[in-house]
Amino acid sequence: MCGIAGVLHLDGRTASPAILRRMTNSLIHRGPDGEGLWVDGSIGLGHRRLAIIDLSAAGHQPMKTRCGRFVITFNGEIYNYRELRATLETKGYRFRSACDTEVLIEGFAEWGVGLFNRLNGMFAFAIWDKRDRQLFLARDRYGIKPLYYYHANGLLLFGSEVKALVEHPEISSEANPAGMLEYFTFQNFFTDQTFLKDIRLLPAANFLVVKLGGEPHVEQYWDYCFEEPTEVRSDNDYADELDYLFTQAVSRQLVSDVEVGAYLSGGMDSGAITAVASKQLKDMRTFTCGFDLSSASGMELGFDERRAAESMSYTFQTEQYEMVLKAGDMERCLPKLAWHLEEPRVGQSYPNFYAAQLASKFNKVVLAGTGGDELFGGYPWRYYRAVVNDDFEHYIDKYYSYWQRLVPNAELKQLFTPVADDVKHVWTRDIFRDVFKNQHAESLSRPEDYVNHSLYLEAKTFLHGLLVVEDKLSMAHSLETRVPFLDNDLVDFAMRLPARLKLGKLDDVVRLNENEPGEKTAKYFQKTNDGKLILRNVMARHVPAEVLEREKQGFSAPDASWFKGDSIEYVKREVFNKSARMYDFLDRDSVQRMVGLHLDGKENKRLFVWSILNFEHWCRHYLP
Repeated sequence: MCGIAGVLHLDGRTASPAILRRMTNSLIHRGPDGEGLWVDGSIGLGHRRLAIIDLSAAGHQPMKTRCGRFVITFNGEIYNYRELRATLETKGYRFRSACDTEVLIEGFAEWGVGLFNRLNGMFAFAIWDKRDRQLFLARDRYGIKPLYYYHANGLLLFGSEVKALVEHPEISSEANPAGMLEYFTFQNFFTDQTFLKDIRLLPAANFLVVKLGGEPHVEQYWDYCFEEPTEVRSDNDYADELDYLFTQAVSRQLVSDVEVGAYLSGGMDSGAITAVASKQLKDMRTFTCGFDLSSASGMELGFDERRAAESMSYTFQTEQYEMVLKAGDMERCLPKLAWHLEEPRVGQSYPNFYAAQLASKFNKVVLAGTGGDELFGGYPWRYYRAVVNDDFEHYIDKYYSYWQRLVPNAELKQLFTPVADDVKHVWTRDIFRDVFKNQHAESLSRPEDYVNHSLYLEAKTFLHGLLVVEDKLSMAHSLETRVPFLDNDLVDFAMRLPARLKLGKLDDVVRLNENEPGEKTAKYFQKTNDGKLILRNVMARHVPAEVLEREKQGFSAPDASWFKGDSIEYVKREVFNKSARMYDFLDRDSVQRMVGLHLDGKENKRLFVWSILNFEHWCRHYLP
């Protein structure tokens, strides 16, 4: 786990070692254990190391193949590197180290881009081919590890974070209002855009290739495929296979030459991971972030999961560490968080920042439960809303309106009045529609088909946003986060599971949605634990029954209460600040009116309030 950066002058100019060092050093928080630079004419590769596997100097990067043709700078972990190494050894390859990086670069020498689909792990890397004078950038299937790039005026830059790119003197840090409009529609990015013009995030499961003197080409090498199985199998067979694959996934991700811990909420996913891992790790450490609820109200009174986490820690005999967040902790960390996060994404992520800070005091590696909900149907109210039993475009319209998480279409135009000319070409409904470009619209004939399309959307967008946030905020503290639910074999299994094993009452709720659209439907959508049915069944083999019976709850602070209570003065100072940078792009009256609805208790606008605060700090950090 590391930070990478690089520069390629496509016009043949010589790369500057001094500039490359500045870019690389901006990522020191991702890799405090060592630095490496390699420059050869117009190409320069940089690396900051967080030593996890093979702590010796033999794992130093950038690294060359034995033949000297290929050079790599790599961020991530390859969990099946031992199997790949054994295969390569049968082909005559010999290795000097015990690290996965050497297996990765020698594997590329053998299989080229065909290597990417052989990799089970999380990765972002750059490989330079000295013979053919071409550069390859690649990112893992799910987007666990980020990789940004810039291409303009004969220059290609790349890095694990945007801050590495803006260190280059040819980057002007020009704002990208189109990306801002996309974010304030979805509270996320569905495309490869960022808040800065010409800086892109390489999409998950894609690679970029460019030859010296040529133009970059981006190609997808893998995609999700949620579909109903064609073979007939018993529910018990599915359950047994899931149990085997889940246990295997956790075990695979324990490979490390440093200690591995785990986040432990009160939920099923992190609890099951801890249950399996603690059987193999002596005195395993677990970490929980709770909340002071003395000023919370309503449904937020149930947001503190410490009691359930403590119970599981006792059951699994882990060494448990906890911290409690209170009103005021958000404003305390927000300037630093916004700098590390770079552009805001899904959710109110500052609890993740503090959780990573806690874990990093004791461990270099931590396991997280990210992915369980998106793969196994953990948000049933979202999928049921999408079932319309109608044509594909009607489905898109209905689901698009649901996913406008911050600002609806009717208000977007007014909100972006200051930059109207810069965003007039952006149609966020089309952005939403393009997520499904690899999906078959004609296949929507059964409720299960709509559910599988919705799972596809969740994985491509919401899950990806969560992974980017998790990477940035853990690496801010030099902490590696691993996500066992995103093991290749487990994901492949989850995609071919029948929808009925993920969601309960599907047929009943479809009829309810169509024929009884009133209070009964609304009540069902507000609270249900019908999701993840087979996962609950299998996890009963690992975690206490009371954990499985709890309704779905996200990792969130009681900010709806805090924003209009203990933190109200802070919110007002930021939003009503006459010099606020956000108003270069957003209409002041619109922002203050929407925030006022929350402060007055008329509407719950906590996500909008968080996004506005985060955006303001981004403007201060990243704009001239």
